[in-house]
Amino acid sequence: MIPIPSHAQTALTVLEQNGYDAYLVGGCVRDSLLGDTPSDYDITTNATPQQVLAAFLAYHTVETGLQHGTVTVVIDSVPVEVTTFRIDGDYHDNRRPDCVTFTGNLRDDLARRDFTVNAMAYRPSTGLVDCFGGQQDLRARLIRCVGVPDIRFGEDALRILRALRFASVLGFTIEPETAKSIHKNKTLLTHIAAERIQAEFFKLLCGINPAPLLDEYRDVLAVFLPEITAMFGFAQHTKYHDSDVWHHSLRALASIEAHSLPLRLAAFLHDIGKPACFTMDEGGVGHFYGHAKQSVELARNLLNRLKCDNATKHAVLTLIEYHDAELASTKKSVKRWLGRLGPELFFDLLRLQAADSMAHAAPYVAPRLHALGQIRTLAQEVLDEGACFSLRDLAVNGRDMITLGLEGRQIGAALDYLLTLVIDGAAENEKTVLLHAARGWIEETNTSNT
Repeated sequence: MIPIPSHAQTALTVLEQNGYDAYLVGGCVRDSLLGDTPSDYDITTNATPQQVLAAFLAYHTVETGLQHGTVTVVIDSVPVEVTTFRIDGDYHDNRRPDCVTFTGNLRDDLARRDFTVNAMAYRPSTGLVDCFGGQQDLRARLIRCVGVPDIRFGEDALRILRALRFASVLGFTIEPETAKSIHKNKTLLTHIAAERIQAEFFKLLCGINPAPLLDEYRDVLAVFLPEITAMFGFAQHTKYHDSDVWHHSLRALASIEAHSLPLRLAAFLHDIGKPACFTMDEGGVGHFYGHAKQSVELARNLLNRLKCDNATKHAVLTLIEYHDAELASTKKSVKRWLGRLGPELFFDLLRLQAADSMAHAAPYVAPRLHALGQIRTLAQEVLDEGACFSLRDLAVNGRDMITLGLEGRQIGAALDYLLTLVIDGAAENEKTVLLHAARGWIEETNTSNT
């Protein structure tokens, strides 16, 4: 038995009471069999779209895609997609069928789907319908195309990335013939919109253990991320590293928790600029001067091309910019970094630097992790103490500076000066103390300008 929430059960019941067959289908069946709670429930039926609309007259419906057989029914404020059994026509754009033909046969509908684990249907009255071995592949933890892989990927090239995404998120492996076809058909991804690629790639990055998958299918990634190819096999020629740039980056990625997309992106891309910055000294030691800046520029171009949202992009680029920064184990330094980045991004930077360190040669891992642990402790102490480390924490503000006769850029300059005094421990964060210090700064500034 698969547990079914009330809104989905209502949809099944309404269709059946009107004389139609109706089944839960696709991801909700897969997730339920895995013991997970589905995020949504899709239904397939032999009712035509017009018959579905007629059956749900008492409910709010949205004609989502009538030409493809889909109607969205809102039940208890939850949208449920109801799609007619169908057979897809030809795919001339490698993305969507040119037309569909409605059918009364459930097997025909399941046969058009991408992978066996997504090609199962279920209804309480008759149980599970599994025509293509989806249950067996779930037990074997395999992603396998329904039918001939070359045909499936030729119909919709996005399925190439969907296969990798499902393998990453579910912790599955990809069946050999399906894997072979992915490599063979990888260039079909050039027909897919950047937004669609981004959605699948970002989910792939946040899977259970994406690093081995990214390595095995790096040729596929390079179709839409050509910048990464320079990292493949690029030796670093330094005692601090025992792997090439590509595998170092994957090892760093593997140390980042799955839920953090900006951190995983930053780990994946933090050294992408190294090959372009490589030099070797007379002793045969490799150097990568300025690689953080170069990595930021390459990552920016890459994220822009993938239509990444601004908040994620800002976080990723900031983390890459400072991933190699020297952080001192002092409260003064920690306060400055907290003020510059904010607590959330600063702690993410510490996590990135730790992941980067763990991907170095073994003798250099422990000392760096120890130092980062000290910095993390200091940062938490600063926060727990409610210490001043940003302008908003100061006991004075811009209005106070205006009352002292300052205007324009002078206001910001004075506040920056006062914040430095507080962080350095040269002044207490009290209004009278800071106003006195500000008057002294004004006198000194006026004297130096005359």
